[in-house]
Amino acid sequence: MRNECWLVALPAVDGRQYVYRVDAPEDALPADLFWEAWHCHDESPFPRAWDLFDAAVIRRVG
Repeated sequence: MRNECWLVALPAVDGRQYVYRVDAPEDALPADLFWEAWHCHDESPFPRAWDLFDAAVIRRVG
């Protein structure tokens, strides 16, 4: 199965929104996309992202 490109926007405690690219299958579960992006953010130097699934914006772009 071919991977697609997804963009996952996570709101953070500093009021900004950080967007991460996640490569995953077309039928990927939104929760899996969220956690993949959240873990990438968690390892970055940026202020902490909220770990609220309902606050994330997930879009397929490819």
